[in-house]
Amino acid sequence: MDMMLVIALVFTVLVLALVIKGLMIVQQSEAVVIERLGSYQKTLSPGINWIIPFVDKPRSIKVRRYQAIGGENVPVVQEEARFGRRETVLDFPGQSVITADNVSVTVNGALYFQVIDPERAVYQTENLIQAIEILAKTSLRSEVGKMELDKLFEARQEINDKLQLVMDGAGNKWGVKVTRVEIQDIVIPAEVEDAMRK
Repeated sequence: MDMMLVIALVFTVLVLALVIKGLMIVQQSEAVVIERLGSYQKTLSPGINWIIPFVDKPRSIKVRRYQAIGGENVPVVQEEARFGRRETVLDFPGQSVITADNVSVTVNGALYFQVIDPERAVYQTENLIQAIEILAKTSLRSEVGKMELDKLFEARQEINDKLQLVMDGAGNKWGVKVTRVEIQDIVIPAEVEDAMRK
């Protein structure tokens, strides 16, 4: 009788440990993509979820963000199993762009996006944030390169609208909705600024 009680107790403890190990709480604004034995199983919805321990695993994604370290924006890549579904801002550092009249300017932009389809965000690109950033930068270079310097300052909204169209096209494939693209700052070389004043 004592042996049966010990076996029942051990079995109960094992079942309880498996249930606790399989419990996953997902916050309201988060998403977690679950893989079963290496292939997509499901996307967990907010609240209490249960997965099969040791068989189901959260799929981590690489996320590249910028942190201000010593006055410079330094890219930091992290692996995260949970990613936000709220609107996120990607403030990428200024980059040098050449206008149609061969003036080199530094353009700083910000992009607002939201993950709509977590499965596509995980499987359609290796590093979602980096993919969005590089597409935004190359599209910005292309649009600014078509304009002359004096038109550039007047055409911010036009550039923002064109960038949003390009970003929306790629974003749909990646499960992302780009809500806004903004040019924050346009810095021209000091000698060009002096010449414009004169």
